[in-house]
Amino acid sequence: MKIKAQKQIIESILINLQPFLEKKDASQITSHILFKTENNICVIKATDSEIGLKIVTDNINIEEEGSFTAHGKKLLDIIRILKDDEITLELLDNTLIIKQQHSKFKLPTFDPNSYPSFPSTEDKPQISLDSLSLIQNLKKISPAIDTNNPKFELNGALINIKNDSTDLVGTDTRRLAIATIPGNNTEALSLIVPKKAILEIQKLFLDQINIFFDETNLIISNENYYFYTRLINGKFPDYQRIIPATTKHQIMLPKKEMLDAIKMITTISQEIKMTLLSDSIIFNSLSADNVEAKTELELETGLSDKFEISFNSKYILDFISQINKNEFSMEFNEPTLPFIVRDDNFITIIMPIVA
Repeated sequence: MKIKAQKQIIESILINLQPFLEKKDASQITSHILFKTENNICVIKATDSEIGLKIVTDNINIEEEGSFTAHGKKLLDIIRILKDDEITLELLDNTLIIKQQHSKFKLPTFDPNSYPSFPSTEDKPQISLDSLSLIQNLKKISPAIDTNNPKFELNGALINIKNDSTDLVGTDTRRLAIATIPGNNTEALSLIVPKKAILEIQKLFLDQINIFFDETNLIISNENYYFYTRLINGKFPDYQRIIPATTKHQIMLPKKEMLDAIKMITTISQEIKMTLLSDSIIFNSLSADNVEAKTELELETGLSDKFEISFNSKYILDFISQINKNEFSMEFNEPTLPFIVRDDNFITIIMPIVA
């Protein structure tokens, strides 16, 4: 096999495929990227067997049909140090030769026929969600998804498809983020998608996509990309039970002023006590060692009694970073009970810090 392409084309493809490679064991074929020619186009794949990406391109000049594998990181390192010019990749005697003008590199290869196969979309049901809305709302909840929880199901996002809407849910046990997409669905369905996959989906797909699934995999494709991830097998917590059925108080808060006040306190402490008065909100740092930060925001809250609540500032900052409006609502009952921050169909329920 022999192919030629401009450096920036190969480099861009290899960068996109890096997150899908086996990183720990270079002796595994899953640490390699597969190049293959099919019908005058080039197909490039990477997978660690849990998550995979296939890129289809006609921007590579095919001189000889065939296939080869190459260590994904080493190949990218070589391509990066070459000049912005055409590069030749050629398989000779089971060795990959990378050439450009007077420069030449050799890399060992695996048998391309041994490369893991990707799941097929054939006979798989398709999810008929508006894909752009799905991607935008996955972005909203991803900061709340846990990463190393011993309960595997919490290391992913729940996609809970109901008859009249779809809930996207993430939690790290101290907060619960829910984004709801309205719309009629033909069947109810629940899938748990790993956080790593959620983050890659946001990077790769910015337009309409096709989404397929079975009990094991979720597959997303468009014209250039074919992505799959293994689903997390488990039972997601009953998140609807955690949402307060009613709240005693609801106040509207200005986004920018809240952001500025909270960030000021975080120079000293991530943990904040917020005191709500009828005509102002006072922010105090929760920190020891005689270090203190304090600021005040003049605001008509509508409250007749003083109300104090303490929380981890990161949870509110993550929420604020995902909303577009100039204000959001805060709903609460008692200082020791979870409270809600809300922006239309996106809410985060936060556990307060209790002394």
